[in-house]
Amino acid sequence: MNKPTDLARIDHHDIDTNVSSNEQFSTVLEARLSRRSLLRGGAATAATALLGAIGLSGCGGSDHDDPVTAPTPGGNTTPPAPAEKLLGFTAVSKSLADTVVVPAGYTASVIYALGDPLTANTPAFKNDGTDTDFENRAGDHHDGMEFFALSATNGPSTTVNDRGVLVMNHEATTDEKFASFFVHATGGTMSLPRPAAEVDKEMALHGLSAVEVRAAAGKWSYVKDSSLNRRVHQQTDVELSGPVRGNALVVTKYSPNGSKIRGTLNNCGTGRTPWNTYLSGEENWSGYFTRASTDDTARGNDKSVTSLKRYGRDAGAASRHGWETGGTDDKYQRWDISKKGASTTGTDDYRNEMNGMGYIVEMDAFDKTKAIKKRTALGRFAHESAVFGKPVVGQPLAVYMGDDSRNEYIYKFVSTAVWAAADATPTDRVATGDKYLDSGKLYVAKFNADGSGSWIELSISNPLIAAYAGYKFADQADVLVNARLAGDAVGATKMDRPEWCSVHPATGEIYFTLTNNSNRRVEPSGASQAAPDGPNPRVYTDMKGTTAQAGNPNGHVIRVKEGSAGSTASSFTWDVYLFGAESGADAAKVNLSGLTADQDFSSPDGLAFTASTGLCWIQTDDSAYTDVTNCMMLAGIPGQVGDGKKVTLSHARANGTSLNVDTYVGKAATADTLKRFLVGPAGCEITGIAETPDGKALFINIQHPGEGTAAANVGDPTKYVSQWPANAGYGAGKRPRSATIVITKNDGGRIGT
Repeated sequence: MNKPTDLARIDHHDIDTNVSSNEQFSTVLEARLSRRSLLRGGAATAATALLGAIGLSGCGGSDHDDPVTAPTPGGNTTPPAPAEKLLGFTAVSKSLADTVVVPAGYTASVIYALGDPLTANTPAFKNDGTDTDFENRAGDHHDGMEFFALSATNGPSTTVNDRGVLVMNHEATTDEKFASFFVHATGGTMSLPRPAAEVDKEMALHGLSAVEVRAAAGKWSYVKDSSLNRRVHQQTDVELSGPVRGNALVVTKYSPNGSKIRGTLNNCGTGRTPWNTYLSGEENWSGYFTRASTDDTARGNDKSVTSLKRYGRDAGAASRHGWETGGTDDKYQRWDISKKGASTTGTDDYRNEMNGMGYIVEMDAFDKTKAIKKRTALGRFAHESAVFGKPVVGQPLAVYMGDDSRNEYIYKFVSTAVWAAADATPTDRVATGDKYLDSGKLYVAKFNADGSGSWIELSISNPLIAAYAGYKFADQADVLVNARLAGDAVGATKMDRPEWCSVHPATGEIYFTLTNNSNRRVEPSGASQAAPDGPNPRVYTDMKGTTAQAGNPNGHVIRVKEGSAGSTASSFTWDVYLFGAESGADAAKVNLSGLTADQDFSSPDGLAFTASTGLCWIQTDDSAYTDVTNCMMLAGIPGQVGDGKKVTLSHARANGTSLNVDTYVGKAATADTLKRFLVGPAGCEITGIAETPDGKALFINIQHPGEGTAAANVGDPTKYVSQWPANAGYGAGKRPRSATIVITKNDGGRIGT
């Protein structure tokens, strides 16, 4: 979601609350790793092609029209496929068209969109704002996603390629002021109080979906009445698991023993465990809650006030949707986290409710009877994805995570239990999650000026945490609930909005997208701004038409190589894989990766390696470059940490001196190593990456097409920013809908070749 103080489409309550004085690395760097070559067999030249890119012309759904492919010269058949090579497709051009554009020789089809029914008894979606029963429909803002192949007995499979369960996040809704206007008949109520019926609908739109999908004769569709279909929303019971369970910080009127909470909120990135369960990250959840203007006083200005402010909830802060005004029922009142009761514990109000949000959530895609659990040992912050390092028998597991807010941190969790090969196929997958995710150590990253870095344990026994003057931690649960404050205490490195992460399947190196940061300044003014440093080196002005965008508007992708101890390493080395930039930007200061018109991008967000090909897929969530192109997805063949060079950026100060910042840039991109693969419809974000085991079907989510439409225009489709996917033949009405697409290659080959 756009917000006036940042550049990318993020939740407008994703505010900068890090006012710590952690260092910013302005020291000149002296040494760096030696240059290394690209992975053997990674690079390949682009295939010669006669065709341009094609748009998504036909779609699936309840009626599933056949997709229309681009004609070839002299006929409508696809020419014989050349020998497979990675990045063998022709790069698609930037586009402002209200369609999905993929390379020639590929087809994209819609299979699952906002409002699609998940049961046989749920009516077809009318898409006019009158639809109800969203507990049994696809939610909104499709985001991170995983594909779980299904055996004939509805269990896990590693070989089935035409049937599976897609599990995905429904992050948010397209809204203005309070109302999610596209799902209400006349745009919804823009003032308080909100009607209960509108609130109920909006609460149901958030959460998770599990939906069975199948391919028949090469055509994918979702199974409307599958027994595996499932929605998780704000009335679904979710267990708190791990060190925070039962702690005083999560005691509420609904859960006096601190064991559970209703729902999972603002889910963004995902992960997949080695034992085949789904992980979901709760991202910008704090803005859904409100506090009275007198609440600091009501709390006696105790340390809970420090915690609330660090996580973005000042006294008097209004909530994003006003759900707390829907009525007197608990399901509405839980969104008001003011101290109202007389108890000292919180059993008579919802003062601690927000402490139950902000975790990694685990769900079994195959078994509805298993509890959904929030894994509190992995810390509480604005979680994006959670990705495992390469499992090694006899060694602990490592999970990597980012905190998606400006100037926040990168984290690693290391399990107490060591990996056993038998746990890859357990009889009880959630119990296996208990084993590996409920006990371990949480670390935060500090990036050093010489291209190295260290993982600092966030433990109550760490003297820096125990003696921290900014907040008095009571126990380890307190450290985990307030992981941001613990990161402040140990001097973690402030980053440019850490989003998704992924692990290179061959090298084991970890890649993090740093989407952008409008608060980078050469000379910071105030605690919310940060100076440039090695891992976040750019401060520049990017023009969008006549609008100047300051800071690091285009973002970058950083990568980390663990030390010799692997998952338990306390040190690492790093460099920047790619810098987002316009191709025509200054090569010495901005376009440091040498991007061309076939590769340039802004605000990387989604990121994943596909196991079948080892390609790195980068998706954008951008508003800095959207005057030139809609959001996009690129495919890359990365090398290794240290394969590039050291670069010194010289930033001019107001007094005429310079601030010199050294950074390390990966090997420059070429046509053989990076190409634009897809551009989405108007107003969208590209997100979610999942594939079938054979790599021949790739599932992608198109989130919030039409964002930027004014609520006042909800009755006039000609004024919508987008009419996708209706304009591609999918479903009723013309209101834009978030949706899942599946991409296949017309010659039956693997995606990205």
